[in-house]
Amino acid sequence: MNRPSLAEVNRRQLFSTCGIGLGKMALASLLASSAGRTAWASAPDVAAQAAEPQPTVLSGLHHPAKAKRVIYLFMAGAPSQLDLFDYKPKLVEWEGRPLPPEVIAGQRYAFIQPNAAVLGPRFKFARHGESGAEIAEVLPHTAKVADDLAIIRSVHTNQFNHAPAQLLFNTGSGIPGRPAMGAWLSYGIGSDANDLPAFVVLNSGGNLSGGAAMWSAGFLPGQHQGVLFRGEGDPILNVTNPPGVSQQTQRQTIDLIRTLNQQRLAVLGDPEITARIEAYEMAYRMQARAPELMDWSDETAETIELYGAKPGETSFANSCLLARRLAERGVRFIQLYHGDWDHHSNVEGGVRNQCKITDQACAALITDLKRRGMLDDTLVVWGGEFGRTPMVEASAALGRSGGRDHHPQAFTMWMTGGGIRTGQTVGATDELGFHPIETPVHVHDIQATILHQLGIDHERLTFSYAGRPYRLTDVFGKVVDQLVG
Repeated sequence: MNRPSLAEVNRRQLFSTCGIGLGKMALASLLASSAGRTAWASAPDVAAQAAEPQPTVLSGLHHPAKAKRVIYLFMAGAPSQLDLFDYKPKLVEWEGRPLPPEVIAGQRYAFIQPNAAVLGPRFKFARHGESGAEIAEVLPHTAKVADDLAIIRSVHTNQFNHAPAQLLFNTGSGIPGRPAMGAWLSYGIGSDANDLPAFVVLNSGGNLSGGAAMWSAGFLPGQHQGVLFRGEGDPILNVTNPPGVSQQTQRQTIDLIRTLNQQRLAVLGDPEITARIEAYEMAYRMQARAPELMDWSDETAETIELYGAKPGETSFANSCLLARRLAERGVRFIQLYHGDWDHHSNVEGGVRNQCKITDQACAALITDLKRRGMLDDTLVVWGGEFGRTPMVEASAALGRSGGRDHHPQAFTMWMTGGGIRTGQTVGATDELGFHPIETPVHVHDIQATILHQLGIDHERLTFSYAGRPYRLTDVFGKVVDQLVG
């Protein structure tokens, strides 16, 4: 019988003939994307690297870093800044009346007419801390850490639908296919964790219009894509050996697959094969680390209560506590997604409910990082993809009333830790909360500032693909000096 050479054996033939149970293949497929291609190295270069896979890391930082890691609390669906952080007495005065034509000229909306009536803030506001930050009554826990925040009221974007706006914040482009911010950091500066991915994603529920493209490696090598962790049990399915597969058998299996992959890599020079090799190795290392990560027996009852977490559940509070544990273990970029902020109807009830879910845990994360001495070098970011209109959304046909439509022109985010100048409010909007009138901050400026705090010049972290260099901030972006100075 003529047998194919090792270089000609495909994976399906290997799995059907080797007779070894491979319980971790699903994990490997999660860790290594097959979508991205790269032209960063020639075939001989890639083959040489296969002998000992290492993460791709820049030779050095562009300037001294103030942050080592990022925890990004992404509020998918777009929280209403007018009901949380940007109080406008003028809206109370104008409620029920349309905005002046000169204010709304040339604006586009998803579900309302520009001449819709004004809707005033739905909650009471008060000033908090020495900074005097104005925060709504539905954020009592956040109000207690007001002096630890840099509140940015003048953020704006050029995307007014959820999917492209979410993609823009996460990847720098409103079109799928670009690398996520965490993938850029994994590629640029690697990870401090040898047995956990550099880029971990947590989702506590709700709709994510941008989908998995928001944590994709895009055209970067596949090993840099985000790894989606579950909030309970094994963080990734199939990370535990099936019955009858010992640690020794698992190690021998990984070694065999690695050898075959290396031989295939030497023939094809496909960087995706390098990504797969690293994925299998990471999966093996995680088998020892993952159970310890999810074991909260070393957490005090006071800490668990601080977050409002409940072991064994999938929740935003649990994700925040898990994020702190991941940060302690050297993960570079931890992305938390929490949806259900899209309040086209009953914005008052919707915002109140989401604040009950998220407020305590956000403040607890800041408090916990601070008391552990980690806030100084952990950058925490909070915000959604755009804001909500000063005008009311009401539609009998759609069954909507008392809501707010998409508003890309101006909205609010906050940052803390990682060298950010806190205890201040940056930027301002006009008296109707419609346009920025002081220190406008674009999405790309947020991205440039995050990279800056990690020691990276956003204009110099590039990757050549399809004949031209790309970067996270495309050809835009500037560091927000008021945040970092």
